[in-house]
Amino acid sequence: MSETRQQPSVTDVHSPPALFGPDAFRGLAGARLLRSPPAGDLNPDLPPDVGDHDLNAGEPNPFHRSGAPRRAAVLVPVIGHASGATVLLTRRSDHLTAHAGQISFPGGKIEGTDATPLAAALRETHEEIGIPGETVDPLGYLDLYQTGTGFRIVPVVAMIEPGYTLRVDENEVADVFEVPLAFLMRPNNHQRHSYEIEGRMRRFYAMPYDEKYIWGATAGIIRNLYNRVYA
Repeated sequence: MSETRQQPSVTDVHSPPALFGPDAFRGLAGARLLRSPPAGDLNPDLPPDVGDHDLNAGEPNPFHRSGAPRRAAVLVPVIGHASGATVLLTRRSDHLTAHAGQISFPGGKIEGTDATPLAAALRETHEEIGIPGETVDPLGYLDLYQTGTGFRIVPVVAMIEPGYTLRVDENEVADVFEVPLAFLMRPNNHQRHSYEIEGRMRRFYAMPYDEKYIWGATAGIIRNLYNRVYA
């Protein structure tokens, strides 16, 4: 079942530095993002560029699932508010069997019918939150991100103009919200958290914001966006 909503409100965007405005972001992203999908997407023999392993170097990966890596793509939607760009995120529905309730980007598995990772990211975004692909302006790609559960994710960074209307698939998405780019691109907001799984500590990035707990692969991809565009 889909629900039509106006775009979500966003707080704490008060005259951010020009560096985080939409024009500045577009210029920096155009110069610093990858122009084509990372090579490892189609070559599983190539090691991933970044991933859940970044903060767990030298340790066995107890949450890795056996089998061939699974291809996936996500959209990193940057909303071009004149008062300061924001990043659109979703919260997965609580009843899902995988990653229930977690903060994520729109996206999912690359299907055989998807010509490119970009096509997959646009399709999933339209299916999940109703934003049509023709309103999305792709800027480039981040590095291939490997999750501990065996997904190799191609993140596509894109701009979306304010004033969009959401049509949310409530079976998959419980909430849609925006976070100021200025907050996400400040490294002092990139916290390092951990928890124990099967007797070992898993370490990961976390970026708590306004009662939203952004962590894991989503936070790792945001960290890669910072390293690519602003570091």
